[in-house]
Amino acid sequence: MLSFETKLLLAIILPALLVIFFTRVTYHHVVGLILTVALIAASVYAGYTHNWQLYAADALSLTVGFWLATRMVRKARENRDEE
Repeated sequence: MLSFETKLLLAIILPALLVIFFTRVTYHHVVGLILTVALIAASVYAGYTHNWQLYAADALSLTVGFWLATRMVRKARENRDEE
């Protein structure tokens, strides 16, 4: 079983990376966010997340990941329009 510190570290990093990954795959940042939230909801339902600190870390990481994905999509559209 993973320790709380390991779960917290993963909750800080993984949701942001998943939002960016799904945005790269689907070419839309909102779809990337929805898919990541669905995965987190499934893990909560399965019982892997069980306290508010992990929920807060997930939410913070989702916010940062969505912000980065939005910037990435905006820059890609600007570069496409310039060509």
